[in-house]
Amino acid sequence: MASSPAPLRTYLADQLHVEIFASNDDLSANVALRVRDLLVATITRQGSAAAILATGNSQIRFLRQLVDLGGVDWSKVTLFHMDEYLGISGDHTASFRRYMRERVESLVQPKAFHYVLGDAELPLDECARYTALLQAQPIDLCCMGVGENGHIAFNDPPVARFDDPHWVKLVKLDDACKMQQVKEGHFPSLEAVPPYAFTLTVPALVAAKTILCLAPEKRKAVPVKNLLEGPVATSCPASILRRQPHATLLLDTDSCSLLKA
Repeated sequence: MASSPAPLRTYLADQLHVEIFASNDDLSANVALRVRDLLVATITRQGSAAAILATGNSQIRFLRQLVDLGGVDWSKVTLFHMDEYLGISGDHTASFRRYMRERVESLVQPKAFHYVLGDAELPLDECARYTALLQAQPIDLCCMGVGENGHIAFNDPPVARFDDPHWVKLVKLDDACKMQQVKEGHFPSLEAVPPYAFTLTVPALVAAKTILCLAPEKRKAVPVKNLLEGPVATSCPASILRRQPHATLLLDTDSCSLLKA
């Protein structure tokens, strides 16, 4: 069995477990092994598992390594994702459904991969449909990232609510969020990014039994500092993780470079 790269340092930020790794490669390898073992143990214990996965460049290495590890009976795993652009087809190059089909579903054939249909003709009905799927079974694991504006999923600072009554909603995207999509190469310009998106809300994300938040790379140093050293507030939606004892934030030496300690 492969050994997991150990973090250089671990500590608690309020109730949030924080682990700092020497590199993004070490972080990704650690999370892949951790997720593999968690899914295997969950299936052994209860016969099935359910997980929410995130898209974004920060997840690519981890997902590739998780798929390559093997050892998971994916026919007993139900998967969800956490956001999608409104009005976008599942074949668009920036579609999160396409991201997950190509990087996960087509490679492991899970029991089910439930997708948010960005091009649904009745978007509010789509919110209700996906909410019902999420609430039909407990979610064992949520793997997420942190946006450059501190968002989790598409809960940008202007629209994030820690006490949101909804589990899935339509939101207007913040310009900082849209610019990140452009810089990551998903759209050619700010104007090309769809203005609205579906997102799982903060309560839906933190309801998972285990949360693993991956935030490597230098471009995440500012949101990581705000997450860990600023107030727990919607000005940095990811700061809600400090109130989640079942959550772990995984950083590399680049993303923790602005922290005081």
